[in-house]
Amino acid sequence: MSLDIIILAAGQGTRMRSALPKVLHPVAGKSMLGHVIDTARQLQPQSIQVVIGHGAEAVRERLAADDLNFVLQSEQLGTGHAVAQALPALSAERVLILYGDVPLIEVETLQRLLQQVGPRQLGLLTVDLLDPTGYGRIVRDDQAVVLAIVEHKDATPAQRAICEGNTGILAVPGKLLADWLGRLSNSNAQGEYYLTDVIAMAVADGLVVATEQANDEMEVLGANDRMQLAQLERHYQYRAARRLMAQGVTLRDPARFDVRGEVTVGRDVLIDVNVILEGRVIIEDNVQIGPNCVIKDSILRQGAQVKANSHLDGAELGAGSDCGPFARLRPGTVLGAKAHVGNFVELKNAQLGDGAKAGHLSYLGDAVIGARTNIGAGTITCNYDGANKFKTVMGEDVFIGSNSSLVAPLMLGDKTTTGAGSVITADVPANTLAVGRAKQRNIEGWKRPTKK
Repeated sequence: MSLDIIILAAGQGTRMRSALPKVLHPVAGKSMLGHVIDTARQLQPQSIQVVIGHGAEAVRERLAADDLNFVLQSEQLGTGHAVAQALPALSAERVLILYGDVPLIEVETLQRLLQQVGPRQLGLLTVDLLDPTGYGRIVRDDQAVVLAIVEHKDATPAQRAICEGNTGILAVPGKLLADWLGRLSNSNAQGEYYLTDVIAMAVADGLVVATEQANDEMEVLGANDRMQLAQLERHYQYRAARRLMAQGVTLRDPARFDVRGEVTVGRDVLIDVNVILEGRVIIEDNVQIGPNCVIKDSILRQGAQVKANSHLDGAELGAGSDCGPFARLRPGTVLGAKAHVGNFVELKNAQLGDGAKAGHLSYLGDAVIGARTNIGAGTITCNYDGANKFKTVMGEDVFIGSNSSLVAPLMLGDKTTTGAGSVITADVPANTLAVGRAKQRNIEGWKRPTKK
């Protein structure tokens, strides 16, 4: 059956105490609303309606996409009123209602819920709670048939003792939704049009209210303040860590590890503490990542090692290569098989050939470096003249002496050598020693200055 999805994202979130709209606050590097939209897309609906209000322009600007239709709720008069704003755009047989501040809801849970929807049956997602304070209560009869949802502020003491809470997530027959919304009343403690009143109407109309249970409370928890946002973050990371460990990853401490994107892993991967993986990261078999590393949009081939305190962004490490500790690999960096990048080395748009080495304290930018070439400490590729970038190309088996400055554009042939402390400004043919430094003079009898 066809499906329309409505995501309610108009709330102000005053308890966040932020200029940023609540639904744009991030969990795992992505806005809460972004997570919900991604989940909605996996259900392959014919439309996704996003109801916006507070900070509407910021939300629209941040998340605009061809498959999203933004609907403005100019006044926040309750969830029922919010859903009604999207009615003119609906035409599917089923309508699923989600919330922009509930980012951990899982696709499998929603698929189960949607299976409950029929011409005379709707699906309601509930959750069992140890402390249901603040949640609407699911009121059932003696046969466990759902009769209504009563909001916490309107509930009697007996109803408040019910531990089955309403998540707010609802799947209904599309043809009946408009009639129910048109009959809503705001005669309640909040003076709002509650979407939950639809349940009692459905029961009165002879429909069956079928329920599905969320896997746990965290899956359906919304974030109204910074503390709840932090709880969602940690639960998201716990789930991410659990998935990776099931795929063959050893995490030294799952509580000190963050995923902020999409990660693909092989087997026998070892990740130490305080590692952050951002964007799209591919990690092949037998990779080891040391503590305190940030790896973004990068590929680590089989057997590669990233040592402590290294930062990778848009880099590729070849099989058996290593970098760090304290290495920085910027976008466009590619290390060949068994290449080595040591401590305090920075590479940007640089290719290091198979077995090549840059051991320490160097900057290599806009460079192509051949196999087995050795870069001495303190080497700089001078790739920028203040206006334009230029490339340095080194052949195979080149030896760059320590403290060399290589002024691009520059080409060094196979098996060339530069003397330590040289400034190389002209191309160097193969099998040649290049020395570009002032001649040493020893001045006898020279006296150091003394303090007056």
